[in-house]
Amino acid sequence: MELHHKNHHNTYVNSYNTAVEQLQEAQHKGDIAAQISLKPAINFHGGGHLNHTLFWENLAPKSAGGGEPPSGALAKAIDETYGSLGEFQNKVNTALAGIQGSGWAWLVKDKQTGQISIRTYANQDPVVGQFEPLLGIDAWEHAYYLDYQNRKAEYFKAIWEVINWKTVEKRFS
Repeated sequence: MELHHKNHHNTYVNSYNTAVEQLQEAQHKGDIAAQISLKPAINFHGGGHLNHTLFWENLAPKSAGGGEPPSGALAKAIDETYGSLGEFQNKVNTALAGIQGSGWAWLVKDKQTGQISIRTYANQDPVVGQFEPLLGIDAWEHAYYLDYQNRKAEYFKAIWEVINWKTVEKRFS
């Protein structure tokens, strides 16, 4: 995860900053075509930064509470929606395994109804609009390949041992 944080996340931050600087220059020049052409880079790198920032906050070593099950209102919402934490984890892992290529699986909260659901997003597309991101799991190869090679299902199972549910609970509240 150190390489993931130090290299991959850092690249998203730097590339996002570069794209924003280019956008500001294009806006200053009134170059609408250049502004439009920068939207994919801003979405990809900005999304990569947002997604990874939430991802790191969602992780903790076991010694700091990683893997301890959720409690309170979030635990109740998971049980009511999915039957149990184990069933929820199985459904997230199935969603992760179903991502073709790279992407993320998210536990989200609908901003209007308060209901939780599992959603997948391709590449670095961020959770925006109607949903509030609560918990994100990175399904990009760079998240697991050094430790798990092509055994991504093992990574999906192991990640639950370091999920920081306290942070997720705060977002849910």
